Amino acid sequence: MRPLAHGLPGALTELLKAAPLSDGKVTFAWGAAVGPALEHVTAVKLEGRVLLVETASAQWSREIMRSSPTILKRLRGFLGADVVDRIETRTNTNLQSATRDRRPAI
Repeated sequence: MRPLAHGLPGALTELLKAAPLSDGKVTFAWGAAVGPALEHVTAVKLEGRVLLVETASAQWSREIMRSSPTILKRLRGFLGADVVDRIETRTNTNLQSATRDRRPAI
């Protein structure tokens, strides 16, 4: 018998895939794909099949682009294979102070 926690990631993935595409779903999938540290210093928006990621610094933008193959694989697992083709980043130095309260929409 496997612990319940071992089945939750797969169940979450299937539930997320089945939900209609929305800004909230994309934001949730982003956070699940990158973790809380990176989620805290970014804001995301899906435009067509391009995920636009605003970052708090150029360093975070470089890290996202360096890690984009892994991030894309995870996002496709959560959202479906045909939702996100690529990631583009933009640096917004005002984002870091705004994320202390709540991440702004792009």
